[in-house]
Amino acid sequence: MVSKIRKCSCGRYTLKEVCPVCGEQTKYSRPARFSLEDRYGKYRRMAKKTIL
Repeated sequence: MVSKIRKCSCGRYTLKEVCPVCGEQTKYSRPARFSLEDRYGKYRRMAKKTIL
């Protein structure tokens, strides 16, 4: 589960995907919690490999 709050590179927090102050893309403030029973970890790792 990912939190809804996002952080911009300018240091401001927002709920929007684009920062209302500087106009840059925002990222989630921190990663999801680690769980040994992660049902979607396999797919997240596959997506990370294809993006990078």
